[in-house]
Amino acid sequence: MGLTSQTFLLTLVVIAVAVTALVLWLWPRAAKKGPLAFASRLGMLVLAQLCILSVLLVAANNEFGFYSTWKELLGQNSRKQALQSGSGNGKRPPALTVKGQEPVGLGPKEKAGQVDRIEINGPVTGLSMDGFAYLPPQYFQKAHEKDTFPVIVAITGQPGQSINLITKAKVPQAASKAVMAGEMKPTIVLMLRPSVVADRDTNCTDVPGGPQALTFFNQDVPIAVNDVYRVDNARGAWGAVGNSTGGYCALKMAMTDPYRYGAAAGLSTDLFARQDRDTGDLYAGNKQLKNESDLTWRLEHMPPPPASLLLAASEKGEEKYYAQMQKFAGKAKPPTKVEKLVREEGGHNFVTWREEYPVVLRWLDKELATRR
Repeated sequence: MGLTSQTFLLTLVVIAVAVTALVLWLWPRAAKKGPLAFASRLGMLVLAQLCILSVLLVAANNEFGFYSTWKELLGQNSRKQALQSGSGNGKRPPALTVKGQEPVGLGPKEKAGQVDRIEINGPVTGLSMDGFAYLPPQYFQKAHEKDTFPVIVAITGQPGQSINLITKAKVPQAASKAVMAGEMKPTIVLMLRPSVVADRDTNCTDVPGGPQALTFFNQDVPIAVNDVYRVDNARGAWGAVGNSTGGYCALKMAMTDPYRYGAAAGLSTDLFARQDRDTGDLYAGNKQLKNESDLTWRLEHMPPPPASLLLAASEKGEEKYYAQMQKFAGKAKPPTKVEKLVREEGGHNFVTWREEYPVVLRWLDKELATRR
């Protein structure tokens, strides 16, 4: 049973209610004098509080996305120490494993598509991550059984879980609706989190002597997806999008690897990799690496990448992101193209992003279509 599954949370709620009811029923029977009765009452109180605390902790984890798997909670999922060898034929195992399907209420897969639960084990970095993949209905239709499909990588914020892109941002639901309405070409949409290691915000940065987060997204993810799914690998045929830290990652991926990620969008995002107690030292004192992680600095001082970029921010409620967006757009030079999605009012939250994702998915589809 998954750490973040609703079934697990509901099970804990049922247990907590049952234990509390049992304590209330037994309490009068333990209301006696003596050490044994006192110990009984104390034990019942501790048990009831542990059950209630478990419910609160799991609910908080589901809301804020501190841990997404049991291994990550136990500190066992931060880094692969060694890649598995092949099965004797000289080939490595697939870097992507489909672990089942996630019920999101889309309908029959041949008409609305399907969401797979996936695990990526990076053959380049050795890093691993759980996530989801939306497959459009055409992927399962006989008329399209030999077709390849463009890919959009969607990344949530930090701290955050990839499931938030399903339950809160409604990304696969928006993609399925757009595909069925003919507003978006059939596209595979990956849903990932930005953190490649537990308990650290890596800001999609290749940390000297540490996690190679940017390499994971730019190299491991495409390798893994190609191992299992039928994807279009034409120049610039992939897109990326994210909210908050995920938006910074998406823009950075396109600016550093535009021949893979031809278009990217950042929603309510900073344009630099901040350093704080959650990130630790990302640059090991390397000023050039720090500069290159500032996306506005890249536009000013490095060759402009051949990529289409979209930034979304609100004039009221997101003033700092709006100011960064305006400055960034003012520095763009061809062949880089920068567009803006401006809301009169909004916030740094899923209410705003849920309204923006459908618009941005259609924008990405339009931009990627020019590269096919």
